[in-house]
Amino acid sequence: MDHFPTNWGRPRNDAVDAYGTFPIAQRPNNAPKDAFSAGIQRTQQPIVTGTSVLAIKFKDGVMMAADNLASYGSLARFKDIQRLQAVGEHTVIGAGGDMSDFQYIQAILDELIVDEFTAQDGHSLGPAEIHNYLAQVMYARRSKMNPLWNALLVGGVKDGKRFLAFVDLLGTTYSASTLATGYGAHIAQPLLRQAVEGKEDDLTEEEALRILEQSMKVLFYRDARSLDKYQVATVTAEGVKISETKRLETSWGFAEGIRGYGAQTQ
Repeated sequence: MDHFPTNWGRPRNDAVDAYGTFPIAQRPNNAPKDAFSAGIQRTQQPIVTGTSVLAIKFKDGVMMAADNLASYGSLARFKDIQRLQAVGEHTVIGAGGDMSDFQYIQAILDELIVDEFTAQDGHSLGPAEIHNYLAQVMYARRSKMNPLWNALLVGGVKDGKRFLAFVDLLGTTYSASTLATGYGAHIAQPLLRQAVEGKEDDLTEEEALRILEQSMKVLFYRDARSLDKYQVATVTAEGVKISETKRLETSWGFAEGIRGYGAQTQ
């Protein structure tokens, strides 16, 4: 039997213990308990996700593109999400995967930049340092069996050197002149390699933008989790610029001739 009248039900005032039977702050709760509520819980799969991020090097720096969609499963839920983020004066990151985890990454990077600024030691973090920091964070979380479910591209220019690298939820890292995450790693990466590799030192900013726009258009046609609204980030020696939202010019006229697979009756 529950011997505390304050738990017997209404009428009752949570702020006043009319019977004086127990200090309010220590009043026991005899309601049914969830045996798992105090257990350690981990994200088992990403929930609200972003798809591909594309990035290439060009003559004067690095350019990155990502659409504005965050999908809830197969539902195109949020269509105004910015998945490109400037970090300091020299770096931009682009994220695919779970958007809440990306928001956490943005928060810790903001804190890192503030700490670096307040040091006032004449130094600033560049893209290589940001990438190395993220690699350590991602690997540490993976080692705790609680990964941040993201694939990140880190690009930037500092001291005249272009930098472009990848890190994922396992802490895997690599660098190349063309990079893509998500479905873009399968569909867009071959197009980027064909257009860019061997020409990184000759491509102008306008040519790089045209290459990324064409790749984003192909992804919109082929990737069911993509959107025709996107942004482009450009990093040069002058700093980071993230464009306003752009819209792809697409045509679906070719779909009239598609009749599916198998035997056709008409």
